[in-house]
Amino acid sequence: MDEQLFFKTLNNLCTSKEIFYLLSSLEVMSDTMASGALQRISEVEVDDNGLKNPGVLENEVFRALCFQFEFESSKLSNTGLLNALQALIKLRIDPQSTLMANLLSESEERLGKGQLTAENLCALGESLLELEGPSCATLEQIVNHMQEKDIERWSPREIVMVYKILQVTVREGKQCQNLLNRLNNVTLHTVSQLSPNFTSVILNSLVVLRQTRAVPLVAALCKHSVKHVPYFTDHELVNVLEAFLYFGQKVQIFTESLERHVPKSIFSMHPETVSKVMQYCCKKMILSKPIFDAVAEGFISNADRLTADQIAAYIIPFGTLNYLPPSASSLFRKLETVLHTRLRHFQPHILLNLLHSCVLIQRYPINFLPKIFSPYFLQKLQAQPPGLNRDVMFQLTQLFLTVTLECPFYEGPKLLSKYQVKAFPTLHSSPDFHLFKRVKTGLLHLLKKRIYFASEVSTPYFYVVDIEIKLDEEGFVLPAAQLEEVHRRIALCVDGRNRFCAHSHNLLGQEAIKQRHLQLLGYEVVQIPFFEIENLQNTRKMADYLHKKIFPCTYGLSD
Repeated sequence: MDEQLFFKTLNNLCTSKEIFYLLSSLEVMSDTMASGALQRISEVEVDDNGLKNPGVLENEVFRALCFQFEFESSKLSNTGLLNALQALIKLRIDPQSTLMANLLSESEERLGKGQLTAENLCALGESLLELEGPSCATLEQIVNHMQEKDIERWSPREIVMVYKILQVTVREGKQCQNLLNRLNNVTLHTVSQLSPNFTSVILNSLVVLRQTRAVPLVAALCKHSVKHVPYFTDHELVNVLEAFLYFGQKVQIFTESLERHVPKSIFSMHPETVSKVMQYCCKKMILSKPIFDAVAEGFISNADRLTADQIAAYIIPFGTLNYLPPSASSLFRKLETVLHTRLRHFQPHILLNLLHSCVLIQRYPINFLPKIFSPYFLQKLQAQPPGLNRDVMFQLTQLFLTVTLECPFYEGPKLLSKYQVKAFPTLHSSPDFHLFKRVKTGLLHLLKKRIYFASEVSTPYFYVVDIEIKLDEEGFVLPAAQLEEVHRRIALCVDGRNRFCAHSHNLLGQEAIKQRHLQLLGYEVVQIPFFEIENLQNTRKMADYLHKKIFPCTYGLSD
């Protein structure tokens, strides 16, 4: 039987018994055919749980094949040698056996003599990674030989294998950046041919190797990954999402593909994958209602099987992006049940982040606040990184302010003043500079004098007001510096795009709670969102808009 017919027949066989019968019928076969048979046996007999039928290894035909490979390794072709090695590793043959030692020794001898092709080098690298892990010294030797090969002719499989080897041998890629530059350029032209697995592996390698300058390749791979979303395994999808986050990629059609995939797959997806999807949405400020609604349903069904970190990863984005799903009542009822039974499993900072995110969307963890404000818990927060830094104290202060303003019935422990910040950080919520400038110019046109409004005003209640206007009892505008006879205070919130979810008019949780609290503290809050003013073409139109928005009854204004 010639090789072509043999492999065609072999690939149609689905059990080791059929394969052994085929091999028994042959009087002569090449080493390539024999190694191909071993590979096919490994394909049908090995699954995610290992070898399905250990009895296969005792079959006399199998043993005869192994005997030939063990004692005639020096006579084998490169392909026969390396294919056999890969198959036997997959079949969990003892690495210390004479058979494996002979095959490895012969492979390394040929490597040293420079007798292996690029395809052979990749096969050997794959075997060594599987057998010895990233610490294997021979991997660097393989990389050195690869640099001498004609990279432009490599197949996608060879390209992927080199990335995998470089990922574990080089890390940041400094020593082999020339090879990486060549590899990145060649890969760019093969992106359209890459399978879901290859796409995921290369993106993961680019992250590990910190290839931040390979922008065209990263962009092409991220765009190519869109069509693979339904076909990625959980692990592959996590790699792709991590690459999107690391390289700052934002591809709208990728999010749309996730929106179609996640709701259909939520009950079969691994919790770590769901957590990474939510992290992707949260970091990119993407409020995807189809994804969030599906994750809420998944949480209600599976919360008891989630780790504490996974619970936090599922829930925190709802608060950050200020969204309550249709199943909100069941979602937070389930969360409260889980917290009651497993509170001690949560690390202090994770628990604080989780409870703080709840109050952003008016879900008040009253039963758990005595623990949060207790000296013992605060000491635990201080003892674990990042300790009681400004962000942590901000969360504690905002939690305390929330129960003070929104839960007057709370009678538990208070947050001691030494743990309270004097002002909330504005780094992430500072007003958009250009938008802010235009609003102030419009106000000046409207009020005639700059003394009638103040900008970026610190309040006694930790918040900073973008623009404050004071009115007397009759509704006349007072100078901003005046302290007496102030009857009303108007807080203008100049909300640029950075205060909303991406491509949305939905305020972020932090902005929503600020405006809610300012109202409860006695301010009249007037929201000036970017989407209402960005098309106003001149100062007069801006002044007219502000007039109608702030003073609909023309309080105290006259020309």
